[in-house]
Amino acid sequence: MNRLFANLPTTVFEVMSSLARETGAINLGQGFPDDPGPEDVRRAAADVVLNGYNQYPSMMGIPELRSAIATHYKHWQGVDLDANTEVMVTSGATEALAGAILGIVEPGDEVVLFEPMYDAYLPLVRLAGGVPKFVTLQPPHFRLTEEALAQAFSPKTKAVVFNNPLNPTATTFSDENLKLLADFCRRFDAIAISDEVWEHVVFDGRQHRPILALDGLRERSVKIGSAGKIFSLTGWKVGFVCAAPQIMKVLAKSHQFLTFTTAPNLQAAVAYGLAKDDAYFNDMRKNFARSRDRFTDGLRTLGFDVIPSQGTYFVNIDIAPLGETDDVAFCRRLVMEHGVAAIPVSAFYAEGAVKNVVRFCFAKKDSTLDAGLERLARAVRQTR
Repeated sequence: MNRLFANLPTTVFEVMSSLARETGAINLGQGFPDDPGPEDVRRAAADVVLNGYNQYPSMMGIPELRSAIATHYKHWQGVDLDANTEVMVTSGATEALAGAILGIVEPGDEVVLFEPMYDAYLPLVRLAGGVPKFVTLQPPHFRLTEEALAQAFSPKTKAVVFNNPLNPTATTFSDENLKLLADFCRRFDAIAISDEVWEHVVFDGRQHRPILALDGLRERSVKIGSAGKIFSLTGWKVGFVCAAPQIMKVLAKSHQFLTFTTAPNLQAAVAYGLAKDDAYFNDMRKNFARSRDRFTDGLRTLGFDVIPSQGTYFVNIDIAPLGETDDVAFCRRLVMEHGVAAIPVSAFYAEGAVKNVVRFCFAKKDSTLDAGLERLARAVRQTR
């Protein structure tokens, strides 16, 4: 068997979710909403299943969706894209990441990874034969520094895998940090693979700035988006890839031998959804922000040290003030003894792990969040 996959441990998400199922715990670990998603978008998908085309669609994505993606990003982010040569549809953002990494990285190439990171990045880099070079981000701000980038980049650097907004930290990168990253990519002739799936889930008046808009990166970057995150339909697995034509030509060949294409009814429904008026997207953010505030206020009332959530479905706490030094042990006790599943953020580090941060998902019904807070209150009383 391939040792890379054979030796991978069971993910912490599966471990905690399994414990939640076994114990009847409230699962605030896995990142998916309770809400079923917008009904009109779901009905559009159902209509195409019954009345539309259900055979192989174009490998690059149906024309309507590619055009809708280009129009959407022009409207929201000011990025000009040629729908025919710079946009591709994949079966989810993880497939887009796999295709980008396998299409760009060759054995021996160095790839800069920022930890904590989405758990697919490192196995995919190693599968491509890449050599990971880690930049370890520290709480509570998780910011880039010139010193850390200088240690990670070298003449062997081929690519950077970047996530903004950042899962699991729920932070966004400042313009200053983005400029610093762009400077290093230009200086070392590296391609930026930018995971921007949370681009619409940002709060407090923030505006997402795409990698393609940074000076000098338009021709050396790959932007990846997700319909699942935009429409709270995480099971649909419809991803977007945007890149300059010379990069896209290679990524298309990589995609061809992964999933090849994506369900046409879902593509048609996403094209419909991307054209919804601004009110949908603004209201979506407001609703998630309200849930964030409800849960965050509850955590602070209980005495938890909360790291502010700037985007994503998540909020983190620092458990060090509780005298806790092992986030994995803390989360295991939380689910087994108090009936709440959370995620230890150390699971998102490959080296230099931070052991004092725990992640919760707030994209849940008020009743679920309130019940979770009640159980966390018991946990706090026992800790003290």
